[in-house]
Amino acid sequence: MRDQFSSPLPAVLSVTELNRSVRELLETSVPLLWVGGEISNLTRAASGHWYFSLKDKTAQVRCVMFRNRNAYLDWQPREGDHVEARALVSLYEARGEFQLTIESLRQAGTGSLFEAFEKLKAKLQAEGLFDPAKKRALPSHPRQIGVVTSPDAAALRDVLTTLKRRMPSIPVILYPAPVQGKGAAVLIAAAIGQAAKRAECDVLIVCRGGGSMEDLWSFNEEIVARAIAGCQMPVVSGVGHETDFTITDFVADVRAPTPTAAAELVSPDRQIQRQQLAQLQSRLARQIDYTLSNRMQQLDYLARRLIHPGERIRQRGEELTHLQARLHAALQRMLDNALSRFAPMPLRLQRAVMQQLVLRQTRLHTLAQSLQHLNPQSVLERGYSMARKQDGSLVRSSKQVSEGEVLELTFAEGQIEAIAHGRQPRLL
Repeated sequence: MRDQFSSPLPAVLSVTELNRSVRELLETSVPLLWVGGEISNLTRAASGHWYFSLKDKTAQVRCVMFRNRNAYLDWQPREGDHVEARALVSLYEARGEFQLTIESLRQAGTGSLFEAFEKLKAKLQAEGLFDPAKKRALPSHPRQIGVVTSPDAAALRDVLTTLKRRMPSIPVILYPAPVQGKGAAVLIAAAIGQAAKRAECDVLIVCRGGGSMEDLWSFNEEIVARAIAGCQMPVVSGVGHETDFTITDFVADVRAPTPTAAAELVSPDRQIQRQQLAQLQSRLARQIDYTLSNRMQQLDYLARRLIHPGERIRQRGEELTHLQARLHAALQRMLDNALSRFAPMPLRLQRAVMQQLVLRQTRLHTLAQSLQHLNPQSVLERGYSMARKQDGSLVRSSKQVSEGEVLELTFAEGQIEAIAHGRQPRLL
């Protein structure tokens, strides 16, 4: 103490000077250190600063944790909590009170737990269990959802309430397991393994509510991490609150900040789907109306272009008449040209043409008469008939016909069937 005050000082110190000197002595001679104890008389001031005492069975010390330091805590200390504080030994000059200025605060025992957490995290990360490339996408419309948690947990109620609100038609299967306490990690891993073996769900939620690091420690166990990694279905981790992180969060395909958020991630929202369906229906109705209107306009356009078959025939007839007139005129011109070129022998050419024409007409008449005589119809119209057998062959002699044979007789108009009987056929 005397060494610290070796510099010249007034013979008589004021209280302020004394307290300031003691504070400086404490802060420079005692390094930052960890102090463990139980929180008591906790006060959260309007300024954001925390004031409390740390005590054990035989002593206590006043503490202050300023707002710029407690803002970094991801948990809220409570009266009676056993904590470990990283503190600077100091003195509150205004009252001359010995106190600790807290730099950081953690729950008692979390130091070793945090070290174990970081060690396991590094190990599993090196093995590739956290590899983003291995993460599986969640199904957009799961047929069935599995949940691994305690049947008595508030997290289960949150999940079921959320699923009922968003999509009540999706069945939920519970794979029960304790979520904290001795042996809980083994049972959680077994429940995950059972869900994987039964393979009856499209996605699996592993969840529990918030708590201290000790409360959540089951989800930091290696056996649970490997069970999740070995599960063939997508796994969503919904452990603790938004600020809580566990090993399951890193191994799972998707990390949700809360159990409620996990339920929202795995289930489609029926209200949104109804809105989307209504939008699609509206778009479809508009598209149908547009298509119908477009087709009706096309039909009107084609109807104006459509010509009645009778009108088309009339037009084609006019075109044919016109072409016939042009052909006749062309032939006449050709004839006139020929006559003008062969003027010396027009009469002879005319006589030859007329002779050929008469000969052709006579021959044509002769052939027509011959053809008329040979026409079976002409023969029938003179009162004759033709008899045919059932196979279609003509009967030219009565010898071709057997007694009782059915014949087909053809007249000029119509046909009948007859049965051969002796020399006189009897009509049916």
